[in-house]
Amino acid sequence: MRLLHRLQSRLFVWPVDGMAAPDSGSVIVEIYTAIAAIAARRSVGRSKIRDGQDLDIALAQLGSAPAGLIGRIDDHSSDALLTAAWLRIHADDARLWHPPELDEQIARTEGWTFGAA
Repeated sequence: MRLLHRLQSRLFVWPVDGMAAPDSGSVIVEIYTAIAAIAARRSVGRSKIRDGQDLDIALAQLGSAPAGLIGRIDDHSSDALLTAAWLRIHADDARLWHPPELDEQIARTEGWTFGAA
């Protein structure tokens, strides 16, 4: 939150800064990373990936090239890589970016995490 406060108006934070993203520039989006793991055929209880081989298997499920990392990896890195692979597939799905449950009040006060209804 401190980082977001320091960014102020230099970077759009969806959905907190409103429901429509700017026409150009970068956007920060909060995302529920387990959705990407589930799409890669991992269970909710195994959504955190901490091994390079497991990450490559999950990436293959999403049609992505292997990361080629060996041995133990941190789950923040695997979350980022797997989520990026998932976003590549689903970025154009407007239904994901305009969930019916998300209204202006929720966006301003709570934000939104994908997968939370």
